[in-house]
Amino acid sequence: MRFFSTGFALVRRLYKFGPISERLPFVFSSRLHHLCLATLKPMHKTADALLIPLLPCYSRSSCASSLRFSSNSARPLNRAYRKRVNRRLKLANKPKLDEVQFNKAMSQLPARFTADDLHDVLTSEDDPTVCLELFNWASRQHRFKHSVTTFHVTLQKLGIAGMVEEMYDIVDQVLALPHFGSEPLYNTIIYYYTKARKLSRAVTVFKHMKKVENSDCRPSSRTYNLLFAAFLARGKNTYINHMYMGTMESLFKQMINDDIEPDIFTLNSMILGYVLSNHVNDALRIFHQMGVVYTSVPDSLTYDHLIYGLCAQSRTNNATELFNQMTEKGLNASSKTYNSLVNALTLVGDIDKALKYLREMTESRKHVDFITYKTVLDEFRRRGRAVEALNLVKEFGEKKVLDWVTSRKLLKDFRVRIAPT
Repeated sequence: MRFFSTGFALVRRLYKFGPISERLPFVFSSRLHHLCLATLKPMHKTADALLIPLLPCYSRSSCASSLRFSSNSARPLNRAYRKRVNRRLKLANKPKLDEVQFNKAMSQLPARFTADDLHDVLTSEDDPTVCLELFNWASRQHRFKHSVTTFHVTLQKLGIAGMVEEMYDIVDQVLALPHFGSEPLYNTIIYYYTKARKLSRAVTVFKHMKKVENSDCRPSSRTYNLLFAAFLARGKNTYINHMYMGTMESLFKQMINDDIEPDIFTLNSMILGYVLSNHVNDALRIFHQMGVVYTSVPDSLTYDHLIYGLCAQSRTNNATELFNQMTEKGLNASSKTYNSLVNALTLVGDIDKALKYLREMTESRKHVDFITYKTVLDEFRRRGRAVEALNLVKEFGEKKVLDWVTSRKLLKDFRVRIAPT
């Protein structure tokens, strides 16, 4: 009787996922023999174990569509299902409060503790969950008010631990208080929001800083630099950088209108944004204003960004001119600059000049990309100078610039290309 009651319970639990006529043949054909053979375990435990992987597989459409989401299916799971699983895993992995540590931290506070006493305890505590619970417990105490320092240290603890969602309530409390806060506090919030890719929330905090009448809370160059770095952290996707470039230009104009002098990080960020969005002429405009309109002068990173952008547009004459200007000022070019210059010169056909810069790279022990070697060798092969290319690879191998694996791979690929068809 217990077997039949378990079977009917199975049917009742499946009925809410759709018409029973669509589910019943499949269920009993695929799972009933497992129930019949399960004699070593109680039936209620066996049914629950079988239902756990079975229930998410059924939808209201049909039995065939339910198989799409089963673990045996070769098709990938859809996005909504992955989001639900990730959310459940995140909740399951959420850190739990250590009651013993919390009571120990709370015992360190005097009877009538102040905000400075709470700040000292929060600073010495390493567990972010204990800090959050202690902060919330102090908020419920009679006649106690948090200071800027208690907000700041709590948000720092949560941000370092990656508990960004737990920061939302505390940040809302900060934004709800008029004439409250400080510029380092808001910069900390913006930093951890941008690090977690919460750009909309970071911009909301920035707008709040602009509206606050307290001069200590107004945005500084560091605030703008945090936002610039966040907008540039989307990689080298030209389309995405083109979309964000308008926002960066608006922020830069606001910075100038607020009489905030842009530093070298700000100007390099604008130049990099223009380069990544294929607006190299705008990047050159800012470059020529450095030292004239702005007090900051170009550094090696400025030249690296510009040479990379010019080489991407095959403007090798301008890139070579900037490179010479860079070396005259005593600035060291990075491997990225050399690789961009060698590739661009090779692709436009100036193989001799490209070989010159390639030898400079090897002499100064700069890292040469495999693509750079391959581009130069392909150009030699295209010009019918295969012997020179082979001698070049052997020369770099003898100087230990190329390792054995890379050299063998280059020679193998080169011989395949020059082999007669």
